[in-house]
Amino acid sequence: MVETKTKDDVFVKLKISVQFQIIRTNVYDAFYKLQSPHDQITSYVFDVVRAEVPKMKLDDVFERKDNIAIAVKLELNEAMVNYGYDIIKTLVTDIDPDIQVKEAMNRINAAEREKVAAEYEAEASRIMIVAKARAEAESKRLQGQGIAYQRREIARGLEESVDVLNNVGINSQEASALIVVTQHYDTLQSLGEKTNSNLILMPNSPQSGSNMLNDMIASFVASNQIGEQMKIDNEAKGIVNKKKDRPKRPPSEDFEY
Repeated sequence: MVETKTKDDVFVKLKISVQFQIIRTNVYDAFYKLQSPHDQITSYVFDVVRAEVPKMKLDDVFERKDNIAIAVKLELNEAMVNYGYDIIKTLVTDIDPDIQVKEAMNRINAAEREKVAAEYEAEASRIMIVAKARAEAESKRLQGQGIAYQRREIARGLEESVDVLNNVGINSQEASALIVVTQHYDTLQSLGEKTNSNLILMPNSPQSGSNMLNDMIASFVASNQIGEQMKIDNEAKGIVNKKKDRPKRPPSEDFEY
């Protein structure tokens, strides 16, 4: 286990595994030239790791650990081949930064993922709001078309009803009053069919229908009388709607050539 410091001043421990073998033709050198080959290899590993890792930031150490292993292998081969040892493979099997650094890295990673999740959630919410607004707008548009069509048909039906009543000798005022009274009773019938309705239509006594009809006829008659009286008063005061006479064109003259 080699402990060293990275370029961004983070202490980290690296576990290095070295696979080596004695060269068969150099057995004598391997046995007599080195008293403790294991310690020699360990020293070289420490030296190479402490020379390479300080050039890298912590994130680069994790990403480029194979480069560290290759550098250790090259340095060991160059140094140990003279002593009868062949370095087969070097591996960086573990990278262990300080516990506080690991916790900070985990918090950074978690914060980044939460940020991305929040962005996706916000985008999903925006899409839902836009879709809901479009649906409501389309619903309002169709509802408006339905109401306009309904009112147009109601107006057409009222017009036809007034024409039919006029044909049997009922004037427009009485016909309008009769239609309103009929709609009043239709409303009462509709309310009576719904048992769970809490709506109370005022007035709702049996005499209200005839009273309503008489009141409406009287109001129509009174409004007509007032209109006729205002017309007579205006004529007496000389207030008459006169159309402006358009200037006459001069008579055309015929010329003989």
